[in-house]
Amino acid sequence: MNILIVDDEREIADVVELYLQNEFNVLKFYTGEEALACIGRMKIDLAILDVMLPDIDGFTILKKIREKYTFPVIMLTAKTGDIDKITGLTLGADDYIPKPFNPLELVARVKAQLRRYTQYNGNARKEDDVIDFGNLVLKKQSHECIYYEEPLTLTPTEFDILWLLCENRGKVISSETLFETVWKETYYKNSNNTVMVHIRHLREKLSGPTGRSDLIKTVWGVGYKIEE
Repeated sequence: MNILIVDDEREIADVVELYLQNEFNVLKFYTGEEALACIGRMKIDLAILDVMLPDIDGFTILKKIREKYTFPVIMLTAKTGDIDKITGLTLGADDYIPKPFNPLELVARVKAQLRRYTQYNGNARKEDDVIDFGNLVLKKQSHECIYYEEPLTLTPTEFDILWLLCENRGKVISSETLFETVWKETYYKNSNNTVMVHIRHLREKLSGPTGRSDLIKTVWGVGYKIEE
């Protein structure tokens, strides 16, 4: 698997490469332009992007990635403010790790994102891997989302959220359950912001075919649901 790393702090990029290179093919760059050129010519399975770069910031790279690709993206940055995290998640990042960080934690998160992503690329097809109701079709193995006959490009995290809500349609799923099921991490107070950003992003994409964003309903103080 090809893991793209772009960070202008060479020591950090080198450390990330050191911890990943035994299990993955690491493509390391120190500028955004080099990274974008690589994305255009090679298959990337996951990208680790620094936000602050000397030429193109990580958010811009992320935005360009999401125009064509759904592979997981982890933002790696010295910025710890909620607004920066929300910006990354809104643009389609799957995870966000502030500096300084534990390299072993980064490796664990890389593997978790890859597991989630690759589960959609298997060839086996099962009936319970397809959800079809109303005008929405989700195909888990191929990671397809079709709404009103229009294919939508979802990130693995967005797909997991939508799948969970559809699998439990008619039931209210709390933000805590959503976060711990999809992210597989302990829920904390500010984890709700992460869930809210992804729900908003999902609604925006689902509104494309219809102009409406009411498929996912908010039950205030409880959570979210999709009705039959």
